[in-house]
Amino acid sequence: MFLSGSLKVFAGSSNPVLASAICKYLEIPLGSAKISAFPDGEKLIRVDDDVRGTDCFVVQSTCRPVDEHLMELLIFLDCLKRASAKRITAVIPYFGYARQDRKDEGRVPITAKLVANLIATAGADRVLAVDLHAHQLQGFFDIPVDHLTGELVLSKYFRDKKINNLTVVSPDVGNIRTASLYASHLGGDLAIIHKRRISGSEVKSYEIIGQVNGRNVLMCDDIIATAGTVCGATKLIKDRGAKKVYVGATHGVFAPQSFEKLKEAPIDEIVITDTIPLTEEAKETGSIKVFSVADMLGEAVRRIHKNESISNLFNSV
Repeated sequence: MFLSGSLKVFAGSSNPVLASAICKYLEIPLGSAKISAFPDGEKLIRVDDDVRGTDCFVVQSTCRPVDEHLMELLIFLDCLKRASAKRITAVIPYFGYARQDRKDEGRVPITAKLVANLIATAGADRVLAVDLHAHQLQGFFDIPVDHLTGELVLSKYFRDKKINNLTVVSPDVGNIRTASLYASHLGGDLAIIHKRRISGSEVKSYEIIGQVNGRNVLMCDDIIATAGTVCGATKLIKDRGAKKVYVGATHGVFAPQSFEKLKEAPIDEIVITDTIPLTEEAKETGSIKVFSVADMLGEAVRRIHKNESISNLFNSV
């Protein structure tokens, strides 16, 4: 793949392996930069490559520690802006604070909008993201957003498994659009679970709309964090007579308390992408499969650099 020297891809410290894989797809070297910290924790970033007049991409998931990785992204963007990069794209495989996207009670912030403003102010000309939790988050940015989905990667794996009598289950009403995509691409039926969130870590599942009795089930979600939603839903599905239960999610956040819940849940297989690096505790479970979004992001970077259509990517990955 021939790309001009005017393209540079840099890696933040949150997911350097993914950034290197994107560069491997593009057949270009990873941009050279040094990320260090002062004794008091302040970050210092120095870009070693000449970026004047170049098309720069910074790959940084704002995952745990969220604030540290977010601040690092902002500093990186400012660094490239002051170094006279022609265009700067923030490649954010996982966008932290995405779930704080509305005022659902009095005297609370809309932090997702605040973070979107910070990214634009820091110097980003556009954003490339994967599964922003809610599609309307694209409108929070005052700069162009290219929004990809992990479904492009995970659907291929489940299609190759050739699961018979498949029902795709959305664990809540907000995820219906994603579940319908899986059902359409995999040729399965669609079911929806009605739930109510009791707190940040506790979810109560209520009723299933659709048929799961005697069927194999794929539950798809964008994020597994505390695993409360997934575990409660899978238990309900099993109680209603489902056979095998597979879980596919784009972002494996995996809060510490999630692993005990997942071990006890009636799940046959969990499949995620590498938008967030898998923790050592997650690796020790041995039951989580990870597939890479590197080629998808690499192709999106190539198309953005060449000013080609991103929407066509959904038909070609």
